[in-house]
Amino acid sequence: MFFVYILEATDSKRFYIGQTENLQGRVKRHNEGRNLSTRAYIPWRLKWWKKYETRAEAIKVERKLKSIKKRAGLEKFVRVNSFSGCGAVG
Repeated sequence: MFFVYILEATDSKRFYIGQTENLQGRVKRHNEGRNLSTRAYIPWRLKWWKKYETRAEAIKVERKLKSIKKRAGLEKFVRVNSFSGCGAVG
């Protein structure tokens, strides 16, 4: 099982999009500063996620999400594609 996830920095409200096989461990590593691209914006909270059967599926969705440049577009994609999460959408 693979996950596509969206983190939100609690202070700056920036989003980070990624994919992983171990969702809890990955979020923990982001908050420990073990990822160079997210270290400056700690702490992060898991906002949305969705499970996929294969890494190939997860990577395809991750790339699609990363191509969306506006917050409203990202939130619409999450809502339309039934992501789970803590973040209220729509």
